[in-house]
Amino acid sequence: MGTKLVLATRKSPLALAQAELVRAFLRERLGVDCELLKIVTTGDKQAAWSLEKQGGKGLFTKELESALARGDADLAVHSAKDLPGEAAEGLVTAGYLPREDPRDMMVLRSGVTQPAKLATGSPRRRQQAAMLFAGVEFTEIRGNVDTRLRKIAEQHQADGTILAAAGLRRLGIASWPGIDFRAVPFESMVPAVGQGAIALQCRSGDQARLGAALDAATSRSVSLERAVQSALGGGCHTALGAHATADTLYLFHESVGVRMLPVCAEDFAAPQAAAARLLGGLGLK
Repeated sequence: MGTKLVLATRKSPLALAQAELVRAFLRERLGVDCELLKIVTTGDKQAAWSLEKQGGKGLFTKELESALARGDADLAVHSAKDLPGEAAEGLVTAGYLPREDPRDMMVLRSGVTQPAKLATGSPRRRQQAAMLFAGVEFTEIRGNVDTRLRKIAEQHQADGTILAAAGLRRLGIASWPGIDFRAVPFESMVPAVGQGAIALQCRSGDQARLGAALDAATSRSVSLERAVQSALGGGCHTALGAHATADTLYLFHESVGVRMLPVCAEDFAAPQAAAARLLGGLGLK
């Protein structure tokens, strides 16, 4: 790994914004220059697919991992919530940038307070939104963030949708004509595993150089969240949310609803054991 690195990234506007954040971060921390290798993934090509029905595993990561394994790129930039539970052989997650706001954002047409129809393909968001809005119906929605906002504000395909606050911030979207944004607290909607975190993936031999430069607090939290996901076998088709703060694991599972579980430093040091203990206490293991 030399003084100029190639970053494999998806070509979506949000993915490119995240890659630029990585480029600036590595320039500051390691003094290296980066160029972007822009890749269209299977998930990007199949914009009409239902991620729930197709299974989301690897749809937005496989081509990036292949470029990394071939040596076409030095690093792959992922939204942490897109990462499969197991990396391809010879690849590891080097770490994460400091985490952005991990909350979900309720995106409603202006004037709507009790939506009758929400557009989301996420089982996690559907089940938690159903607890917030009695009788709400759901429909699928795909496309880049601006496409989804237009579908709500201009095309009235639904009364609203739910997006990640982190993505909106990274795109510089604080407002939109005809749209009201409302961040949802963890107690009402638990985020996806890794939501708000940008993951850097590399070949196993390069991890030592990169790891020390990345954010330790984000790594601890996401590692515990991913341990919970792994223990439960969660993926895009599963209604699972997990978010770890310094002292609380917020968990949503379709069997137990939203739970807030106390955690401590020892849990972050041994995330697999912590996940087994926490889930066992809820009868989920």
